[in-house]
Amino acid sequence: MLEPAGRNTAPAVAVAALLAGAEGDSNRGREAAPTKGAAPTKEAVPTGVAAPAGEADPILLVLPADHVVLDTGAFVAAVDAAIEAASAGKLVTFGVVPDRPETGYGYILKGEARGGWSPVERFVEKPDLATAQKYLASGRYLWNSGMFLFTARAYLEELERFAPEMLAKCRAAVLAADHDADFMRLGRDFLECSGASIDYAVMEKTRNAAVVPLDAGWSDVGSWSALHAVLEKDADGNVLRGDVIVEACTNSYVAASGRLVAVVGLDGVIVVETPDAVLVMAGEESQRVKQVVDALKAAGRSDDLL
Repeated sequence: MLEPAGRNTAPAVAVAALLAGAEGDSNRGREAAPTKGAAPTKEAVPTGVAAPAGEADPILLVLPADHVVLDTGAFVAAVDAAIEAASAGKLVTFGVVPDRPETGYGYILKGEARGGWSPVERFVEKPDLATAQKYLASGRYLWNSGMFLFTARAYLEELERFAPEMLAKCRAAVLAADHDADFMRLGRDFLECSGASIDYAVMEKTRNAAVVPLDAGWSDVGSWSALHAVLEKDADGNVLRGDVIVEACTNSYVAASGRLVAVVGLDGVIVVETPDAVLVMAGEESQRVKQVVDALKAAGRSDDLL
């Protein structure tokens, strides 16, 4: 399924939920798909917000494409706990058990545990360092991973309640979709959806939000320091990519895409060379690269630092 343009997670998952709920089994929509350029048959597209009566309500597990999970057994156990909560009508997010006062993630305040899951008391924005330290010390806060599990029906019912216009546009985009041998290409109505995340559109508003703690060596690899943490290192703790020479360097990430990069006598640094620019920063400041990217955009520059 291809979007005509990115519109964040809430619309994308709405389309997935509509298709899952309408198909009933994994093959019906594929079998009914017409040739390229033709409108899909009515049997192949959703008209309601839930699976037809008598059919199982599909469970959706929503994950990023580029994360790292080191302990798959712990991850599967968390998914099992989330399925239990979803069977009770909950919309579940996975809250990563924090191991440091991270300022690059939003946090979730969990309520009293009910088996393997807890109701969500509150979502909080990315904190400053002092606040993150308090969250870590309390033991009640989890990192907001942006991963979810819920039934198609539960998600679409809440989206109907809180963002009905978005859901209507998603339905229209599915009805107008083109099909070819490999893809379903959503209609242009999808472009009229607001670019809202699942958190903003549904999870922060619903009374059915639940959280499952996840302690599985998870990372969204959302910064250069996170990338350094998950990649194989040399004897000095360095990750080196491309045409790189280091001397007396430790615990650093150095990557070159075209030119020779030489680094001498530094510890814990990030050095990234691209065709457009060179980025040099302390590893502990890796979250602040977003500020540099924002400054480039504000100046109307398209230089690629990433």
